[in-house]
Amino acid sequence: MNRSAAVSLPVLSGLVSDTAGPVEPCLFNARNIVDYREGMQAVVAVLEKHLGTVDKPFSGIRPHELADQFTGIDLDRPLGDLALALGEVEEIYLRDAVFFHHPRYVAHLNCPVVLPAVLGDVIQSALNTAVETWDQSGGATLIEQRLIDWTASRIGLGEESDGVFTSGGTQSNLMAMLLAREHFCERRWGHCNREQGLHAQASRLRIFTSERSHFSVQKAAALLGLGYQAVVAVPCDGYHRMDTHALEAAILASKAKGDFPMAVVGTAGTTDFGSIDPLPAISRLCEVHDLWFHVDAAYGCGLLNSVQHRHRLQGIECADSVTVDYHKSFFQPVSCSAFLVRNRHHLSCVTWHADYLNPFSATQQGTPNLVDKSLQTTRRFDALKLWLTLRTLGAEQLGAMMDRVMELSRQVYLLLLSEPSLDVIHQPQLSTLVFRYAPWGLDDSERNRINPLIRQRIMDSGEAMIAGTRVNGRQYLKFTLLNPETGMDDIRAIVESIKEFGEVERQQARPVSAEQEVSHA
Repeated sequence: MNRSAAVSLPVLSGLVSDTAGPVEPCLFNARNIVDYREGMQAVVAVLEKHLGTVDKPFSGIRPHELADQFTGIDLDRPLGDLALALGEVEEIYLRDAVFFHHPRYVAHLNCPVVLPAVLGDVIQSALNTAVETWDQSGGATLIEQRLIDWTASRIGLGEESDGVFTSGGTQSNLMAMLLAREHFCERRWGHCNREQGLHAQASRLRIFTSERSHFSVQKAAALLGLGYQAVVAVPCDGYHRMDTHALEAAILASKAKGDFPMAVVGTAGTTDFGSIDPLPAISRLCEVHDLWFHVDAAYGCGLLNSVQHRHRLQGIECADSVTVDYHKSFFQPVSCSAFLVRNRHHLSCVTWHADYLNPFSATQQGTPNLVDKSLQTTRRFDALKLWLTLRTLGAEQLGAMMDRVMELSRQVYLLLLSEPSLDVIHQPQLSTLVFRYAPWGLDDSERNRINPLIRQRIMDSGEAMIAGTRVNGRQYLKFTLLNPETGMDDIRAIVESIKEFGEVERQQARPVSAEQEVSHA
């Protein structure tokens, strides 16, 4: 253990002494700022040790192997010493952590994070600011609101727009479908679900979304009492984007059956393919059929900062609501996301005035209580890390980082095309590539068997992390490129590992002939 990590902090024997004396100094405040500084130095030393020596994104440990290390830990018996506790954290967490900053981590939509954002998280955690009401947050409320306004302006939602920070895309998409449901029921039937419960015809409401869209749309429908059957999966074109002709046909067919189309979800960056639906055409159909238009830009929102690729989001400005995940393509730590709406008045469907927290009188006085437009009550001040990022680096630099990973994806696409044993099935719009090990002579069943094994072997080695998915019943591998420091040498090394492990699995599955058995004997 680094010497600077050897810090002992006081252990509470009781919160208050028998003589009602002061609390033992373990709470963060001015009295223990020296302990805080020493503790932070110890943490930095631990991080420096691991970041400085990590040479691969993962250790390759299996779940049961790591679980065994937890069996002897008694949480009812504290170690009583920060150095010992940090040493334990090193053993059970840091040593086997997945390092998203490593250039050979190309698995999921996890980004490396920019330094100002990390420092913003330190400040937020120390003060423990909660942003649900003005009297708990002060300037934090204004910082979040300013960032909401800035994002809405970048999207082009107009002067009446608003929004709120959320835990992630799933919560944002849930809010979108909630607002869409309330808007439709009020306008169509004069019915308020939050006061009267679900309308008798609610089971016939329909949501249209691409067959490649995020599963959170189905989850939202279920949580809102509409059921999975409310979501109509619209076929995609050859580029894995929503087919707008199929969308229009599905809307008309739904109406013909007596159902009630209420919303369309367009995706700006699907999880598997990074595909961007034709947002302008979808917007026009929503206008013709009077449907709520939501854009899930959890992944593609990074293009809002790109001078080179911003045009790919054309049509997003027509949305009624938008999901953005700053913790994907804005290079922010989890969690840092937002939900935006064109018309701020739609957010009132989540408002509840509690006398002890956000009384109606506060609204009348103009007090900005963010809980009035949030599904959550207690919320972290996640906006600070984005604020510090923009004020330090600027949006243009974030956009350049996104441009870099998109250029990398183009180069990787050409590399995969040049490999005879690999089958790449799409040209990337953002920074994901779906492909599989498929050498000549290997039938489909063997390809489906071998590709997941390749992924497992690579993860076991820890030398890289890649993802897997299933497309039209077939098993594929996937690169998700979100690290601007990943280079073609890293990708070539991963591709070589894929081919090597694929050949190993292929040889192991090959039956041994009688002649080979005799020769071996």
